[in-house]
Amino acid sequence: MAAVELRAALAEDAAALADLVTQLGYRVTREDVLRRLGAIAGHADHLLLIAVEGERPIGFLHACVTQTLEHDLSGEIRSLAVDEAYRSRGVGQALVDAAERWLRGVGLSRMRVRSNVKRTRAHRFYERLGYTITKAQNVFDKEL
Repeated sequence: MAAVELRAALAEDAAALADLVTQLGYRVTREDVLRRLGAIAGHADHLLLIAVEGERPIGFLHACVTQTLEHDLSGEIRSLAVDEAYRSRGVGQALVDAAERWLRGVGLSRMRVRSNVKRTRAHRFYERLGYTITKAQNVFDKEL
């Protein structure tokens, strides 16, 4: 992997983050990302990292602590994207490794990640990192 730095995502990264989210297949604008970044930033139970090579943002990861009635506190990777030109170079693994260190640092020992069934390459990536499929589910949305 080239010299890649991981750092907290900043407001000035919004356009690059929007591009990376778009590469995942979601339609977002810089303004959407800026608004959402503002809602996440500063919360101790969220981690939003960006990978940069020089000044160029090439990937990001958003993880958070989750609590449910069914399970104890755990972590969840909410989103991970690496620029298409930088995939298979260790950037994604560096981001996941950093998220796992963060989670252990807050005293938790389980990380979950959800991945669309059509993202078979991502599934192989997570399996190489030691993640195992524990359930399959459907997602239902309703516009209100």
